[in-house]
Amino acid sequence: MEIRNDILWRVYLCFISIGALGLFIIGRAFFIQQAEGDYWREMGKNMQVKDQPIEAERGSIYSEDGNMLSTSIPVFDIYVDFAADGLREKQGKRFKDNIDSLSLSLALLFKDKPAAAYKKQMQLAYKNKDRYYPLKKKVSFDDYRTLRSFPLVRLGRNKSGFIVDNRDRRINPYVLMANRTVGLSRPNPKANVGLELTYDSLLRGMPGQRLVQYVSGAYQPVIGSEIDPVNGKDIITTLDTYMQDVAETELMKMMVGNNSLHGTAIIMETATGKIKAIANLGKQEDGSYIEDLNYGIGKATEPGSVFKLATLLSLLEDKYVTMNSIVDCNGGVQSFYGLRIKDSHMGTGKITVKNAFLQSSNVAFASLAEQFYHTNPTQFTDHLKRFRLDQMTGVDIVASSAKPTIKTPANRSWSRTTLPYMAHGYEELVTPLHMLMLYNAVANDGKMMKPYLVDAIRAYGIDLKKIAPEVLVEKICSSETLAQAKECLRAVVDSLHGTGHRVLFDSAYSISGKTGTAVTALDNRGYNKGNKIYQASFIGYFPSEKPIYSMAVVIQNSRESKKIYGADVSGTVFKAIADKVYSRFIASRRTVPVAVNDTGLYAGYGLEGDYRSIFSFMQLPFRDSAAGGYWRKMQMKQRVAMLRKTADAAQTSRIPDVTGMGLKDAVYMLENSGLIVQAQGRGKVQNQSLAAGTMISKGQKISLLLN
Repeated sequence: MEIRNDILWRVYLCFISIGALGLFIIGRAFFIQQAEGDYWREMGKNMQVKDQPIEAERGSIYSEDGNMLSTSIPVFDIYVDFAADGLREKQGKRFKDNIDSLSLSLALLFKDKPAAAYKKQMQLAYKNKDRYYPLKKKVSFDDYRTLRSFPLVRLGRNKSGFIVDNRDRRINPYVLMANRTVGLSRPNPKANVGLELTYDSLLRGMPGQRLVQYVSGAYQPVIGSEIDPVNGKDIITTLDTYMQDVAETELMKMMVGNNSLHGTAIIMETATGKIKAIANLGKQEDGSYIEDLNYGIGKATEPGSVFKLATLLSLLEDKYVTMNSIVDCNGGVQSFYGLRIKDSHMGTGKITVKNAFLQSSNVAFASLAEQFYHTNPTQFTDHLKRFRLDQMTGVDIVASSAKPTIKTPANRSWSRTTLPYMAHGYEELVTPLHMLMLYNAVANDGKMMKPYLVDAIRAYGIDLKKIAPEVLVEKICSSETLAQAKECLRAVVDSLHGTGHRVLFDSAYSISGKTGTAVTALDNRGYNKGNKIYQASFIGYFPSEKPIYSMAVVIQNSRESKKIYGADVSGTVFKAIADKVYSRFIASRRTVPVAVNDTGLYAGYGLEGDYRSIFSFMQLPFRDSAAGGYWRKMQMKQRVAMLRKTADAAQTSRIPDVTGMGLKDAVYMLENSGLIVQAQGRGKVQNQSLAAGTMISKGQKISLLLN
């Protein structure tokens, strides 16, 4: 009995102990949650850390001639850790001693509020011990460089509490130039356009990573935890800034003067398919013109008479006609199954196919197509397919490219009137670039090239990939057909009765091409009187004998436009652009410069081992007059280099001689000496404001004049 009682007593004691412990735990948990909850929650936040991506520097987009079309510039967000030990030591003496001068400096730099407001703002943040206080955001590089010299800030992060977070902002230095083609880069890549969208994966690079800790309401970077990002690749376009500027200027001049709605001008290098310029302008509600859409690539329309080249090539290739065959224009008006087609120049009778082309007779080409392809319209549409008018152009800007529409007899919308209307440029939808590809193929002896906008992918100045020209169709037609088509295209300008003669003939070089004036419906309300507006086109190439460039100019006029015809509107723009391009890029090719020895003096500063490796690789002779040491000053003239010993710039107290150096080497050498460099001009250093060999005062400014 006593043993049983002893066992029960022990069991009861265990239960009581466990129960008491449970009650204690529950009570303690309640106390922590209710009484100390805020304290522990705040501590938990302060101990929160997470990985945060670091954006890579987005690659730049350049023109083929080396000008920057789109790039990223750094902007800086400035924060202050007002609880930093260095800022609060000695009862905040460092902060109190510098607050007045710092506030004044900030007010003078940013000019957004008075010094007193800055002082009050920072004093309140200091009192509250704000850990990641946003003082100023989106600070430019120049302002940031000035800010670094301000009182308190120049003492460094540990003593001042100033924290800098830099990021990139995308800009187009030339603003309007090729803006829709180069594109826009937005935070959401899917909202990008142009080359910025097509090559986004290459331009954006690979993001890095850093550790951030939650401190006083904001995440603050943990020093030393960064994994550097991999910067994006650079895109080298085929665009030439001079041609682009000329194209935009002349297109703008015509559109403003003629009150046009929108237009495009595209210049293509005949042999390669490179797009050297593409201007796109659209009228806005306020009457201004901007690059709102890519009309040359992204808008398919009925092309009008410029399409007659495709009909001519088909008829010649099938040997139904020659350029000397006779066609009856029936006085410039004829009905086809109840629908009337007429010429803009009435009264024409029986003429040659060549004259029908140069006078742009709608009746003639509608009649020829109906006569020879009525029983087998597929034969005609097969030619159009061979000319790739039913396919995407393949140009780099895929997302913005419009899909063409070429009807076939299999389409439900095909009717008896479709064939004669297609023959002179209606009932099909193509972009100006589609038509330019066809004209360029004729200029290129029948070889159709793929149009492209990117010449190379580059990283750190080295080409990773070079884009080669691509042939889409080796020969669009026979040489006999080409010869006749070229003669007809040239006659449009050279012949006295050609539609382009009056505007384009008086040039120092020959031009071949075709005018077009297409009737379009205003706001898709049909072709009734009052709703009709006109699309003016001229597509061609120059010089006719050996074409270097092809060009398409297509402008949509308005009801208020005084000029409507292809030659008067687009032909005028074509000639103005071609004159300048010919003068700069073609006329100068006739004189071959005589090669002369390079007598320029080149200078640089760097490591002896680096120079030795470079000269050995390039197989250039050099002499080293120094017996030891690491640093050398290099001078090279007439492919012979001389190295001489120079002290490490960081270890000398005298101003180095940087004349003859490139800016990069000169800045490196002078800034290592503690000097502040200001440069003017481009090229090599011609003169320095402080004489070489004089004593250095840290922070002293030196001006460099480049030649």
